[in-house]
Amino acid sequence: MRNLNFRHLLYFWQVAKEGHLTRAAHRLHVSQSALSAQIRRLEGYLGNALFDRSGKSLALTDFGATVLDYADQIFGLGQELMATTRGGGGQRFQQLRVGAVATLSRNFLDNLLCPVISKPGIRLSVVSGTLEELLGRLRVHNLDVVFANRPVIAEAGKPWRCTRIDRQSVCFLGPPLARGRRFRPVQDLATSRLVVPGSSSDIRSQFDAWCERHDVRPAIAAEVDDMAMLRLLVRDAGAVTVLPEVVVQDELREGRLKRYCAIPGVYENFYAITAVRRRPLPLLQDLLSRKRKRR
Repeated sequence: MRNLNFRHLLYFWQVAKEGHLTRAAHRLHVSQSALSAQIRRLEGYLGNALFDRSGKSLALTDFGATVLDYADQIFGLGQELMATTRGGGGQRFQQLRVGAVATLSRNFLDNLLCPVISKPGIRLSVVSGTLEELLGRLRVHNLDVVFANRPVIAEAGKPWRCTRIDRQSVCFLGPPLARGRRFRPVQDLATSRLVVPGSSSDIRSQFDAWCERHDVRPAIAAEVDDMAMLRLLVRDAGAVTVLPEVVVQDELREGRLKRYCAIPGVYENFYAITAVRRRPLPLLQDLLSRKRKRR
């Protein structure tokens, strides 16, 4: 251990994460040639190549992938240490770093996190991205939790803890109907302009299955992955949609949209995904326990 240069290991870790020598050098504030030399020294010490340098590509060797797993744990623990000490009793604030997938309702997230920022001494940071991007950051403890609307499964090197924290009915929603008129899903979907979540959404998969069971062929006007954009289109275009009420809670309260009816058997689930930590964050534990109690 005395001979292992952890700076060289850090350089390797950054290159492996970036997948590109130039970007890693820029992030580390060193020259590309110096970075390459340091990684070669690490390879010499470890006795095996870490990268396959054939052509212009920079791919991990099998040995490099093994070393990366160890580096993830080493520097992940370092990130965890900093997060823990920065949130300790001697600090002026506690920090909670949240990741949220782009397909998650911003209203749901707002309702969830508002009690956190209303407390004194709390600093909250929220980033958005794909589930894969956010899990990568969670793995090395750059995030404390990822909120998503689909579950993940723990596997070797990725010991996620995935907990369902809420489940909400999916409804047909749209502009107010003429007095005395009721929305008839099977009959009206063929002629209504419909804005729906994109094909990667679990809501969409369930809705498509419902349509097949009832032999319905809806007139889809738009497919939108981003919940914020979907909300705006439904609000401003006078279209019908299939969503949990929380996504358009403000529009429902203002009367700009109406809930027609729930879709039997169709739900959206909300999950909190965390990495295994030696010392759980009390702030996060409190947030998730309160949410589970309200279910």
